[in-house]
Parts: sequence; C-alpha cells; structure tokens
Amino acid sequence: MISIRNVLVLGAGKVGGTVADMLADYHRIPVTLADRDPPRRAPDDPLVRRTVLDVEDTATLAAALAGHQLLINALPFQQAGRVAAAARALGVHYLDLTEDVAATRVIRGLADGADTVLMPQCGLAPGVIGMLGAHLAGRFDDLHDLHLRVGALSRHATNGLRYNFTWSIDGLINEYCHPCAAIVQGQPVSAQPLEGYETLVLDGDTYEAFNTSGGLGTLCETLAGRVRNLDYKTLRYPGHRDAMALLLHDLRLAERRDLLRQVLEHAVPHSREDVVIVFASASGLRGGRLEQETRMGRIQGGRLRGVDRTAIELATAAGVVGVFELLRTGRLPARGFVGQEQAALEDFLATRVGSCYAALGEPGSGAASASPHRGATFAHTWPPQPRRRARQQPQP
Repeated sequence: MISIRNVLVLGAGKVGGTVADMLADYHRIPVTLADRDPPRRAPDDPLVRRTVLDVEDTATLAAALAGHQLLINALPFQQAGRVAAAARALGVHYLDLTEDVAATRVIRGLADGADTVLMPQCGLAPGVIGMLGAHLAGRFDDLHDLHLRVGALSRHATNGLRYNFTWSIDGLINEYCHPCAAIVQGQPVSAQPLEGYETLVLDGDTYEAFNTSGGLGTLCETLAGRVRNLDYKTLRYPGHRDAMALLLHDLRLAERRDLLRQVLEHAVPHSREDVVIVFASASGLRGGRLEQETRMGRIQGGRLRGVDRTAIELATAAGVVGVFELLRTGRLPARGFVGQEQAALEDFLATRVGSCYAALGEPGSGAASASPHRGATFAHTWPPQPRRRARQQPQP
C-alpha cells in the first residue's frame, strides 16, 4: 500500500481534465489541476483545484509538487523528461501518458535508484494495450505471433484523409515519423512507420493498419525470447495511409514537421464524435495444439461529472486512473521504473474504472459485456454500473 492523499495533474487539456475529474469522482481524492493558461472558468469544486503553473520555471514546479504524493503528467511529450526529473528529485511518484520512445528512455534512466515509482506510458497505447498483450502471451505454452491493433477514429470520415483529429496533432506526427519497435522471427527489429500495411475486417467493418511508433512501450523487451513475431499497428479507415505517405514522403513534410503541423491544423478538422477500437490476436501452441485467441472492444464517449467526454479522453484517462489505483493498493512495485505490462490485466479490469475496458476480459466472464470475439461495445455510463455476470449465450 502506498499513501497517496493528494494528486497533481499537469495539463488541463481535454485528457488532463478528464483524468482529474475521474480521480475525483471515483476516488474522492483532492486533485490539483495545473496548466500554464488560466482556466476559462473556475467552478466551485471541492475536489479539483485549478491553478496556473509554468513547468519551465523550476522553482515554481518544485513548489507545486510540494504537498503532493503523486504527479500525473498530461502535458505534451516534450516536457516529460523535465517534469519526471523534478518529481524524482522531490520524492513524488510519477505517471504519464507519453508514447514518445526517447522520453521513456530518459525516464527509465531517472528511475535507477529511485525511492519512488516512475511509470510512463499509462494511457491506451502504450498502456492498456501492453497489459492485454502480456496477458494473452501468458495464455500460451509456446507463443508464435502477437498482433496488437488500436484505432482512435472519428465515427464519420468524409475528407480525403479519411480522418479527423480526435487527439493530439503533435502525438500523431510523432508516431508517424519515428521508427517502430517489433520482433520478427524472434529478433528485435526497428520497422519504418507507415510500413507493414494490411487490411482487416473487424466485426464487419473494414480497416487498414500500419506501423506507428511507441505503441508497444517496453513490451518487446519483456517478451524477448518468448515470441516469434510481435507488432503494433494503428487502425485507420482505408485510404488514410496513402494520403499521409504522400504528405510525409512524396512532399517530404516529414523533414519539415512544423510546416506539416501547420498544414494539418489548417486543413483537418477536429471531431468529438469518435470511437476507440482495441484488437489483439495471439496464436501459438497450447496443450500441444496450435490455437488462436483474439480480444476486441469498442469504447464510446459518454458523460463524466456532467461533461461530455470523447471516447479517447475516457479511454486514456481510465488507463492512468486504473494504474493509480493499482499503485495505491500495492498491486504494483513501489519504486523504480515500472512498465505497463507489469500490471496484470485482470487486476486492472477489477479497478473502479476497469469496466471501461470490460470487453477485453476473459470470454464468458463477468468482466466482459459480450463476447469479445464479436466486437463487444462498451457505451459509457459514468460512473459505470456494477458488473453482472454475463449470461451464457448459446453458440450458433
């Protein structure tokens, strides 16, 4: 058990605000929500206190950390190293949502000899998808292939990109431009983003998938020597990859990312009508027989503390808030670097926010709202309703 009485959340954007409200609603714990921009409104909230903070001011950041036992960093990935170093120096536990490989490497170095936990990559991918991958890997005597797919998609895509922004522009550019870790025939490799193209049908809908950076977190290291082939790919609607390849490679905007950001921000609309799709497929030997096991879930948006939230906001926030509960209740290591796959999937699904990912649970268990092989959908009611054991459905 770790005593956490006050939490500091850095970054009062859509995800950071959802994290703060989810902590307050589910755990009734005081939260300080800090951002460099003054809040547009200052609601009378007994649990979430809003404040202005510039993390580049070292003294101000240190003062903000005082009196808090846990920091959740929801700032852009460029700030991760600075903020993690400050938390480590002041003995404050650290969680973040970064997908950036370089930032995670820095944080891992900071964790050597630390008396507190430094656990980056606590969102969806990397994050929950790593828990799911490790869980499926442990269900085989000899694991051959593990394929992990995640898509944060607008429900209606009518432009040439077949895409609207549902999350960070900088995060998307980052994952489309950096090398991607994978394991091929038992050997760790660095694959190129946008390569490894495939099409697949999930629950009757057609998607494309391709390599993107950072989604596996530290899973390649964890499963080294235990899997023949491991990869992570992003799901999109067909046509998106080719359009992005034109921008990034043919027009060479991968070399001018500031300009790429301007173009995308000017031309591609943001949408709050989204859906998150999580899919995993594992195959290997079990009891001497070649078998395959899949899990699939769809996450929809919903209301939390009277505010409409998107699917990606809820899915990302639930990842880190679930990890917070596991850390607080002693189901994670109490110090040093912690990878996402060190959190057992069944423990995570049993947390107060675990029902967000209920469809990823064991087939036929009370954790799943329907058969995950049929693409179960979890439409949020916040707070989630108590789980009921699923009725066994006759198989066709």
